[in-house]
Amino acid sequence: MTSEIHCDSLWHGADIVTMRDGKYHIISNGAIAVRDGKIAWIGEEANMPVLAAAKTVRFSGGILTPGLIDCHTHLVFGGNRSGEFEQRLNGVSYAEIAAQGGGIISTVKATRDAEEALLFEQAQSRLQPLLAEGVTCVEIKSGYGLTPQSELKMLRVARQLGHQLPVEVKTTCLAAHALPPEYAGRADDYIDLVCHTIIPEAAAAGLADAVDAFCEHLAFSPAQVERVFNAATQAGLPVKLHAEQLSALGGSTLAARHHALSADHLEYATAEDAAAMAASGTVAVLLPGAYYMLRETQCPPVELFREHGVAMAIASDANPGTSPALSLRLMINMACTLFRLTPEEALAGVTLHAAKALGLQASHGSLEVGKVADFVHWPLARPAELAYWLGGQLPCTVIFRGEVRQ
Repeated sequence: MTSEIHCDSLWHGADIVTMRDGKYHIISNGAIAVRDGKIAWIGEEANMPVLAAAKTVRFSGGILTPGLIDCHTHLVFGGNRSGEFEQRLNGVSYAEIAAQGGGIISTVKATRDAEEALLFEQAQSRLQPLLAEGVTCVEIKSGYGLTPQSELKMLRVARQLGHQLPVEVKTTCLAAHALPPEYAGRADDYIDLVCHTIIPEAAAAGLADAVDAFCEHLAFSPAQVERVFNAATQAGLPVKLHAEQLSALGGSTLAARHHALSADHLEYATAEDAAAMAASGTVAVLLPGAYYMLRETQCPPVELFREHGVAMAIASDANPGTSPALSLRLMINMACTLFRLTPEEALAGVTLHAAKALGLQASHGSLEVGKVADFVHWPLARPAELAYWLGGQLPCTVIFRGEVRQ
């Protein structure tokens, strides 16, 4: 006699795009059984074992994909820089804008001045469009406070978003994002503050899941970043890095040497960087929104990443200055059209590889037994349509931890 498999819910009537191993691996006319918020069984409906489900949902065709993961955002910040965007389009240089008190320093001032409740309200309004198009997990960085008090304030707001909204939030301490004005000409002193105060306090309060830095000539040197990484390691936190966005400084190789979860941007990454990242398992996070907004002309070396077998993730980089992007699905299209990824690579970039960039590949990013039951039903015929349609909001049903997200 065949024993029943007891589950909380059964979902069937659609093709399942599992994204196992970063490939479509489509199960035609599939079914997913969920128990305790995780996938208990998945396969073709015709091969389904005897299931005792408390709830059954049948779709009328379409596809199921893993929940989308936005693995690089700066959603918590104060102020608005649309005026600077308009100035740049009218020919005002960034140097002139900065001299007027604009640029990242204007965001730092607005973030420092804002109360936590206001930061939460504004970040929630930016997060909602991402959730509406299938995002079930998002990373949120600090980096606009640049003082212990303000950096921890940003991280608390990010944590609060994860507690109050139906989305998994991973937080990253990016205190080494820019040099605050009060430390002008004293970058090493500021790095001391980051290493000896901000990172330890964030870790002790349980507010950070990782540590990030910006390695660039207009931010921090590889030597300074290495100090940040050492402090993160001492605090028991994994690292990530903004690297090779504007120049080749070897930041990606440095990140790989510290077994970083990811190196992000990477327009100027080299073959040496790609080889180092492949050896360490460091994910290449591509950010087409920033590339587009800054009118860059040098694309990330996608062919090198393919050649070396570096996993490529895609993220919105949602931020007030260089990527005010609130659509991860648009980033999927941009990754295909601007960076020449295939639709399959792009979908892997916002599912399995994005999960790996957050250290979550064992539990998120693909539809497999034992993983978290985060998935999205799309009334589409093929997964490539997620990269195909421009604008608008594709109708979808989001299942978060085994329940329909309202």
